[in-house]
Amino acid sequence: MKLVLAEKPSVAMSYAKVLGATNRKDGYLEGNGYLVSWCVGHLVELAPPNVYDAKYVKWSIADLPILPQKWQYLVSVSTKKQFGILQKLMHRPDVDSIVNSCDSGREGELIFRLVYQQAGCKKPVSRLWLSSMEENAIREGFAHLKPSTEYDALYNAALCRERADWLVGINASRLFSCLYGQPLAVGRVMTPVLAMTVVREAAIAAFVPEKFYTVDLELTSGCTASSTRFAQKADAELLLSKCRKEGRATVQKMERKEKSENPPPLYDLTALQRDANRLLGFTAQQTLDYAQSLYEKRLITYPRTDSRFLTEDMAASLPGLVTNTGKTFAVEEPFPIHVQQVINGSKVTDHHALLPTKSMAKADLAALPAGERNVLRLIAARLLCAVGEPYCYAETTLTTICAGEEFTTKGRVVLSDGWKAVERKMLGELLGKQKEPAVLPDVQEQSQCSVAGVELKEGQTSPPKHFTEDLLLHAMEIASADSMPEGVERQGIGTPATRAATIEKLVQKGFLERKGTKKTKVLLPTDKGKALITVMPEEIQSPEMTADWETKLLQIERGEMEPSEFMTEINTMVTELVKKTEMKKGANALMKSKIIGVCPNCGKSVVEREKGWFCESNPCRFVLWKDNAFFKRLGKRLDAHVADKLLRDGRVRLKDCKSAKGKTYNATVLLSCEADGRSKFSLEFEGGR
Repeated sequence: MKLVLAEKPSVAMSYAKVLGATNRKDGYLEGNGYLVSWCVGHLVELAPPNVYDAKYVKWSIADLPILPQKWQYLVSVSTKKQFGILQKLMHRPDVDSIVNSCDSGREGELIFRLVYQQAGCKKPVSRLWLSSMEENAIREGFAHLKPSTEYDALYNAALCRERADWLVGINASRLFSCLYGQPLAVGRVMTPVLAMTVVREAAIAAFVPEKFYTVDLELTSGCTASSTRFAQKADAELLLSKCRKEGRATVQKMERKEKSENPPPLYDLTALQRDANRLLGFTAQQTLDYAQSLYEKRLITYPRTDSRFLTEDMAASLPGLVTNTGKTFAVEEPFPIHVQQVINGSKVTDHHALLPTKSMAKADLAALPAGERNVLRLIAARLLCAVGEPYCYAETTLTTICAGEEFTTKGRVVLSDGWKAVERKMLGELLGKQKEPAVLPDVQEQSQCSVAGVELKEGQTSPPKHFTEDLLLHAMEIASADSMPEGVERQGIGTPATRAATIEKLVQKGFLERKGTKKTKVLLPTDKGKALITVMPEEIQSPEMTADWETKLLQIERGEMEPSEFMTEINTMVTELVKKTEMKKGANALMKSKIIGVCPNCGKSVVEREKGWFCESNPCRFVLWKDNAFFKRLGKRLDAHVADKLLRDGRVRLKDCKSAKGKTYNATVLLSCEADGRSKFSLEFEGGR
C-alpha cells in the first residue's frame, strides 16, 4: 500500500480519481492499493521563542539575540486533527512507502518533509513532480516517480530560507519594538520592499519640475515638426518670431529605417502578475489565487514558475496546443507557429513557462469566475503571441530647417502586424484604443515647403512614477542587478512564488496602502511605514543584501553551497545587528502612534496599532479589533473609515449587510461599552425593523 500525500484536499481528490482511490474516509481516500491524503498547507511550523525558554514570553533587548541551537517544531492547533490522521496513516503496517505529492517547488518540499519528520516516519519516500494537473500528466507522473533524494538540496534551501526569515523576523522585530516602545514587524524581504517605496516617494516629493519650451511648425506637406527643447521662454519666442517671418522650411534629411519587435516570451508568474495588474487592475495575490485555481481545474500548468521557456521534449506537442488554444478563443485564421522561439531547456529550472492545457479546449470557460477567465485569456494570448512572427514597421524621421534651426518629426508605416495582430484579437478591449502611428508624406531632400502655422508649446519634466503593483514587482525582480557580479543569476528580492505575499503582508500590517481607482491603484508607504524605514539600519533595508541571500539560497538548491555556511552568515549578521543598533535620536517623534479619536469609555486617546484601534490608557480595556467578528457576521470589514465614524458619532450606517441566509439589508451599527470597558455593538434597522 502506497500513501500519497498532497498539499491540498482539492489536489488530493484529483490524484485519487486517477489512481482509483474512491473510498472516502475521515481525512483521506482509499482504494486500488493507495491511500491519498493531504496536508492543508503548513501543518508543522517553527516553534515560537518561548518554547525554547519561558523567559522569551517577555520581550527584552537583554535576551537578544535568540539563536536556537536545535530547532524545534510544533503542530499548529488548527491542523492538529489532520496531522494526527497523517501520522496514523504513515505508521499503518500495510503502508510500505510514501509518495510526496505536495506542490512541485521549494515550499511543497518543505511542507512534506516537516510532516514526515514530525510524525517520526522512517518509511521510503518517492517524489511526484508535476507541471500540469491534467489526468494524463498525473498518470505519467505516478508511472515515473523520482527518488526523494534528488530533492534533498531543494529541501535544504527551503529550510534555510524558513530559518533565516525566523531569525531576522524574531530578533529584529523584538529589537526595534523594544527600542521604540511599540510593536514593529521587521522582515528579511518585507523591509527592503518597503524601503524601495519610501525612497521612491521621497524622490517624488523632492522632485522640482523644470519648465521647457518647444516651437512646432505645421508644414503644408501635412505634418508637424518640433524644435529641440529650450530652457528659456525668450529663446523659444525669438525662434517663433523668426520662423513666422521666414515662412518656409527646407527638407534636410528624410531617413527611413526598417525595424521589428520580436514576439514576447511566455509568462512566468511575475510577468503574468505584472500584466494582470497593468491591464486588469488585479493585485499580485489575486492573480496568484486565480492562477492556482485554474491549475487545480487543469486549465493551466503549474503557476509558481520563474521560467519563460519550455524544454526540448515539448516541441512536438506544442503546435497542437497552439492550434487548440486559437480555436478556443476564436482565433482560427491561419497563423505561423514558430516553436523554436520558446524552446530552451537550459533556461528551465523546476518548472517550464506558464501554458494553457489541452483540457482547456473541452472546458466551459463561460462558467469560470470573471477573474479566472481573464487570467486564462492572458496566458492563452501570450502563448499565441510567443510563437508568432515579429511585428515589422518602417520608421521615418523627417528633419527640416527653418530660421537656421532643426525641426524633426517621426512617422511609422506598419509592414507586418505579426504577433500584434493576435494580441489585438485576443486582448483588444483590455489594451484599449491604440494610437495610430503618423504616416509622413513622401518628400524629397532639399525640397522646400511652406509653413502653415507656428506654435509655442510649454511643458515640464515629470517626476518618477508612484509604484503600482506592476512596477513594484518589476523593481523586486531586478533589485540589486547592477551590483551583482557578472555571471550570477539575478534573483532580485523574494521569488515569483513569494512576492505577492510580501506585498499583501506590508498592506495588512499598515506599512503600505493602496490608493487610486479600481483599475489603477498605486502603493504608497504610510506614515508608519516611513517611520519604520527611517529607524532601520542600512543592512536590514538593503535590497542588495536580500538579493544576495536569494542567490545563495539558489546555490544551496543546486548543491553549490553548504547550508551550514549560509546559516552561519545569518547568525553573525543577526548578532552584529543586536550588538550595534541603538535608538536613533529624535526617532520617537516619528514613531508616535496615530491618534484617531477619543475612547468612549475613559476619554483618553485611541491610537492605531497593527491589529486594531486601542485606548492609550493602560487600565482601560477598550479596543476596536480590525479582524472583528461582529462585522464579519455582517459580511463587512471594520476599516479605518468605519472606526473613525464609530468613535466620532457612536454609530455608522452600513449598506448591503448579509444575513445568515444570504439576504442583504441596510442597518446602522451602534457602539457602546461593557461595564469593564470593552467595546459592544448593536444593530438598528431601517424602518424600525
